[in-house]
Amino acid sequence: MSPNICCLCKLFREDENGITSKVSLEEVLQWSQSFEKLMTTKYGPVIYKTYLKTEYSDENIEFWLACETYKKIESRRKRISVAKRMFKNYIQPQAPKEINIDSPAREAIIRNIQEPTQSCFDEAQRIVYMHMERDSYPRFLGSEIYQKLKHRPSD
Repeated sequence: MSPNICCLCKLFREDENGITSKVSLEEVLQWSQSFEKLMTTKYGPVIYKTYLKTEYSDENIEFWLACETYKKIESRRKRISVAKRMFKNYIQPQAPKEINIDSPAREAIIRNIQEPTQSCFDEAQRIVYMHMERDSYPRFLGSEIYQKLKHRPSD
C-alpha cells in the first residue's frame, strides 16, 4: 500500500485519532482563504502535516512547528540544547530531516548555534513557510485529503 493511501486511511479512520470528526466544515473552508488561516486554525497544521507526508515533505511543517515552540523557550540552557537538536535534525548537511534553505540562512545558523538566540531560526523558518505557502499549499487545496474534508457528509 502506498504511503499516500496509508496516510488517508489513518486520517479518515474514526478510531485512529478522530480529528476528521472534530474539525468543522467552517474551519475546513477557512483553510482555502489563505495559508495563514490554515496554519492558525486548531486542526489545520495537523491535517496539513498529514498531507505533507504524502509529498514526503513533512519535515517542513515539523521544522516550522519546532521553531514556534523554540521561540517560547526562556531558559538559556534549554534553548542551547533544543537549538543544537534542531540543527542536527533539520539544518546540518545530510540531516535526517534536512530542510531546503539557502546557504546564507544556513551559514547564519551555523555561526550562531553556540549561543543561539530566540530568533536564530527566524530566517530559516520564514523560508520554509514561504516554500509551504507557494509550493505545497496550492496542491493541498486540490488534494484528496482536503476535498474529502470539504465534501464529507455533515452529521
